[in-house]
Amino acid sequence: MTPTRQPHGHIHDLGAYVSASPSSFHAARTAADRLAAAGFTELFEAQEWPAVPGRYVVVRDGAFIAWIVPEDAGPATGFNIFGTHTDSPTFKLKPSPTTGRFGWLQAGVEVYGGPLLNSWLDRELELAGRLVTLDGKEHLVATGPLLRFPQLAIHLDRAVNEGLKLDKQQHLNPVWGLGDPSAADLLGLLAAKAGLDRAEIGGYDVVAADTQPAQVFGAEGEFFASGRLDNLSSVHAGLQALIAAAPAKSGGSIAVLAAFDHEEVGSGSRSGAAGPFLEDVLARISAGLGAGAVEAQRASAASFCISADAGHAVHPNYAERHDPANKPVLNGGPLLKINANQRYTTDAPGAAYWAGLCREAEVPYQEFVSNNSIPCGSTIGPLTATRLGIRTVDVGIPLLSMHSAREMAGVQDPFSLSRAAELFFNR
Repeated sequence: MTPTRQPHGHIHDLGAYVSASPSSFHAARTAADRLAAAGFTELFEAQEWPAVPGRYVVVRDGAFIAWIVPEDAGPATGFNIFGTHTDSPTFKLKPSPTTGRFGWLQAGVEVYGGPLLNSWLDRELELAGRLVTLDGKEHLVATGPLLRFPQLAIHLDRAVNEGLKLDKQQHLNPVWGLGDPSAADLLGLLAAKAGLDRAEIGGYDVVAADTQPAQVFGAEGEFFASGRLDNLSSVHAGLQALIAAAPAKSGGSIAVLAAFDHEEVGSGSRSGAAGPFLEDVLARISAGLGAGAVEAQRASAASFCISADAGHAVHPNYAERHDPANKPVLNGGPLLKINANQRYTTDAPGAAYWAGLCREAEVPYQEFVSNNSIPCGSTIGPLTATRLGIRTVDVGIPLLSMHSAREMAGVQDPFSLSRAAELFFNR
């Protein structure tokens, strides 16, 4: 077993992946590069794809899909799909982003998704994402430590510990320098970081990310803290599992890792789970294997999807916010996520499949269900099941501080999820 296929090796590699992935675009590119180094061939959507067995990956904006076609795959061969998402709650750079007053240079940002706003205060942040030049070419950029949301001193707000209220427009304008805003240019700084001419920048998708490195901690090194564990923990688990999966050979389903963008804002984009990306890729794979309409329907019926997204561990200081009979803990294994209203798509056959998979992989798992008084979140699972008609089960590692700038996991759980995913891919 390679070092990264052990719990501590896996967790340190997860930290490295998070550091290399401050935006969804970096997450997709880093994954594609890792897959290419492992023998996968990168394909491009506008080109013709090979109709032969092999290991492939395609990137669409901040999303990617990778797959392994066995040597004896046919028109009705099913797919084993491990679905995740690359984005995390953050702040996105607005148009005309250079702002400021009183000698401060500030950045205009818009809240992306549902971050725990207070957790972003007093942290050294970077800007990261893609710049698109007028010729249509995309360029990744990451500034390193640049920004900070400075909190108001307690001397100027004596009641702050009785309830902090942050106005998203007034209070969340990070500082990045000193000077006259009319003489400064944040986009120019980004262009220079990317080695580009500012005048050539035609568009940008740039977000903030915490720069503090991931850290193992706890009395026995049992905990792991990092940004963007929701949901790069799942992306990385699937990525490591697919790389470790058996190479294209006879027997089994087509193994697919699908990592979508924009889950935190509803998935409604061309690279989100509500869009056509996965359906497009599966259709092209099946067509390359000679599938007609009936064979494609048979392949769909023979397919299964694991939707992997982080969930909640019981919080010892807020136990009343959890279901009284189901209280998952860190390092107790990945969660099987259940909701009667189909916010998670797990059903009885899916639950039984997951139970059998974990037993065979020799990893524990825990059941999660929400407190009836607290609305449940959702995942890509229901969207994928609805679009494709493929039976889907929702799982994910348990976290504390979900949607914080720095989330907390157990050291064992990401590896356990990856072990189950590897077995799933090899079935």
